[in-house]
Amino acid sequence: MAKVLILEQSKSVRNNLRERLEFEGFTTEGAESASLARTMCERIPFDLILADNPEGLAETNLPFIVLSRENDIDAAMRAMRHGAVDFIPKPIDMNRLLHSIRRTIASPVAESAPTPARKVRQRAPLQERCAIEPIVGESEQTVRLRSLVERVAASEARVLITGENGTGKELVAKWLHHKSRRANAPFVEVNCAAIPSELIESELFGHERGAFTSAVKQRKGKFEQADGGTLFMDEIGDMSLSAQAKVLRALQERKISRVGSDRDIEVDVRVVAATNKNLEYEISKGNFREDLYHRIGVILVKVPPLRERKGDVPILVEHFLRSICKEYGIVTKTIEAEALAKLSQRRWSGNIRELRNVVERLVVLGSKSITSEDVEEYC
Repeated sequence: MAKVLILEQSKSVRNNLRERLEFEGFTTEGAESASLARTMCERIPFDLILADNPEGLAETNLPFIVLSRENDIDAAMRAMRHGAVDFIPKPIDMNRLLHSIRRTIASPVAESAPTPARKVRQRAPLQERCAIEPIVGESEQTVRLRSLVERVAASEARVLITGENGTGKELVAKWLHHKSRRANAPFVEVNCAAIPSELIESELFGHERGAFTSAVKQRKGKFEQADGGTLFMDEIGDMSLSAQAKVLRALQERKISRVGSDRDIEVDVRVVAATNKNLEYEISKGNFREDLYHRIGVILVKVPPLRERKGDVPILVEHFLRSICKEYGIVTKTIEAEALAKLSQRRWSGNIRELRNVVERLVVLGSKSITSEDVEEYC
């Protein structure tokens, strides 16, 4: 279970965040000052910090996300210079925050040089936790999905992955890269929904020194970082129209130009995009460019929701029990048939992500052999 420290001066905001994150399965602690937060980090093995101010947090050697009352490019760049992994303005979009937290905790970046407190927590080796998860399941839909990934990966065609939140679109993108001829080149991810609209162009295409107030040095964007490999553009349906136009140009001409520069840079990138939105509907509303849709959607891969492949639930539960217990360094727990049946009957509106959270909760709070009573009490 991931442990999050919330550094926030406002007690009401701090308590609201703690309540919501604990509902989502995280363990939380609160601090009202940076000095208290640093002291707590020395004795508690936190995985992540949420902070209203980035100053002084780099020395904790922990990833942190800045939740700021300011909503401008200068504040965002200042946060990034201090080492923030993300910048989210207030009022806080909880869906965006939760996505950012999960992405950060799952990222190798979260394993920066540990403090003495972090050494106490015994976890699986980094290389094991960073390995690509399998596409688990034996339902007809899952078998068909794996087969499609195998066939599509060998091509250079651009792919648009669609599906509800939590279905595993990112995992499909990773397998498309892993099984392609670009597997030894970079796989670079960008969440188009998690980056402020005023920063998205700099994030994708980079910027020159002096391009804007906080551009103190030249920076390569995601397209350049992914040169020769795969660029995964998650939640592409949330991208601004101006950024869409520049992405379209990059795909058409295989060239990009950094913000503040008029020099073209050639890039060799395979773009894999994903969205939980109906892009054809967004096109009809004028929110998404039709020409870009046809550029990114050469091949469409739809990841089915878990409720349409309930036969995979028992297999996924067993898989998560093994992997979570291994990560926690404990003997793998078992689950009784009646408990497994109850889990299989749930609707799983949050799909595989929700199922994994529930299994982790049962590992932490449930009996050695998880019972139907455990499922009723903790789920």
